[in-house]
Amino acid sequence: MPRELVVRAQHGDTDAFEALVTASADRWYGAATLILHDRSRAEDAVQETMIRAWRDLPGLRDPERFDAWARRILVHVCVDLARSDRHRRTELPMESDVASTLDPARAAVARDVVSGAFAELTAEHRAILVLRHYLGHSVPEIADALGIPLGTAKSRLSRAEAAMRAVLQSDGETITEGGAA
Repeated sequence: MPRELVVRAQHGDTDAFEALVTASADRWYGAATLILHDRSRAEDAVQETMIRAWRDLPGLRDPERFDAWARRILVHVCVDLARSDRHRRTELPMESDVASTLDPARAAVARDVVSGAFAELTAEHRAILVLRHYLGHSVPEIADALGIPLGTAKSRLSRAEAAMRAVLQSDGETITEGGAA
């Protein structure tokens, strides 16, 4: 994000804030959709993130860190919404790098298996997996986005990946390059 836009938005320039949000909203929505597994709740999360970001923006000490700061808000909003709404689980098809190497029928099965397993994870596990595998963040970036120590980010990522493997194995489904079994 251009520092100038952030500084202008910090001083109440709504056009600058709109430009910041416009540049980030699609990524926020994609991440929120994966974490919450519900498009409507993802829209709510993005809206709440915008509100909190606008409200708290004057307190942002380093305008260069706007993206990481806003992602942290988004993840916390998503986790809060998921906790308050545990009974809702809407299945969403998820793209998979593995699925892209399969024939179309096997790719559909692989997407369903991954989507179903992802839906069974806690919101906290989904959040860290989205940061790592959907948004492509490094572990230090994850730690920064969540406001946690690096070692904690490493262990949470490891636990989230182990939980995903365990769910996939408990369903009797293993995705391999040859297909879903």
